[in-house]
Amino acid sequence: MRMDPLKIKTRVVGVDISLGETTFAIVDLRGNFIAEDRFPTTAYPDINGFVTKLSDSILALVESNGGYDTIRSVGISAPSANYRSGSIMNSPNLPWKGTIPLAAMLRDRMALAVAVANNAHATCLGEHMFGSAHGMDTFILLTLGHGMGSCMFADGRPYRGSEGYAGEIGHTCYEPGGRLCGCGKRGCLERYTAEGGIIQTAQELMAASSEPSLMRQADRLTPKVIAEYCDRGDSLAIETYRLTGKALGIGLANYATLTDPEAIILTGGIANAGRWLLEPAQESFDAHVFHNIRGKVRLMVSPLNDRNRDVLGASALAWKVKEYSLFK
Repeated sequence: MRMDPLKIKTRVVGVDISLGETTFAIVDLRGNFIAEDRFPTTAYPDINGFVTKLSDSILALVESNGGYDTIRSVGISAPSANYRSGSIMNSPNLPWKGTIPLAAMLRDRMALAVAVANNAHATCLGEHMFGSAHGMDTFILLTLGHGMGSCMFADGRPYRGSEGYAGEIGHTCYEPGGRLCGCGKRGCLERYTAEGGIIQTAQELMAASSEPSLMRQADRLTPKVIAEYCDRGDSLAIETYRLTGKALGIGLANYATLTDPEAIILTGGIANAGRWLLEPAQESFDAHVFHNIRGKVRLMVSPLNDRNRDVLGASALAWKVKEYSLFK
């Protein structure tokens, strides 16, 4: 019996949910964006209102770009999401608390297969399919932005652990009894390497010194602004990233010592700080990693466009889920 080529669906929808914005796009087999749109995540503090907005927006985009029958499935990348349950689980940063069965909610509304995964896991799939990890069997992907997450690709597939929570390096302990984290613990690595942690380091340095700094005049201090001040030779800004890189290097050295990866790929806006972050991170990494793999693990920044990377990861996730439709 011959397969009807008209029944083969060659597009998926990739969705990236971040704290500020939810971005979604129709993506083809080669990773090309057919169409995309976005809306502010925080405008929908009630999860039911968010799901209604997301499903209606996806359907509107699909119907104006080839139609519903062209779409195979939907993949969603979100912080604190769990692939095994298809839920967002107790996110410390998103506006919805508790367990959110997002895959089931959207599948019921859209009658399509829906896969949900932690943003680092989804990005890891995208990096393996479309980015610098193409052809690698074992690597670590790290996301550095508002939070800090990671995923390890082991023997050609993402390692998720028995309950789906593997890779939460941001919530490993860097400083016992240190800064309070959104997860409720103290001293988490994320509180020294992600956005809020970098800003706090800058504030602590300014409070402890009378040294002049461009950071003291900033209307709004962000990791990007601090990196720009580094470019202008601001010594306190440079010290902020030196301390950030030191913490990051120690965390990654522990991770690599346990897993022996080919590479560690950094993604997210903070990775764009360039040498101000990467040079101290590499120095710290080399000083703390197991000596037998020192010099053999590549520390690199993803070449994928920041705007598209997480949506591509979500689309890669969509291709992995078993196809489903009420109308098939």
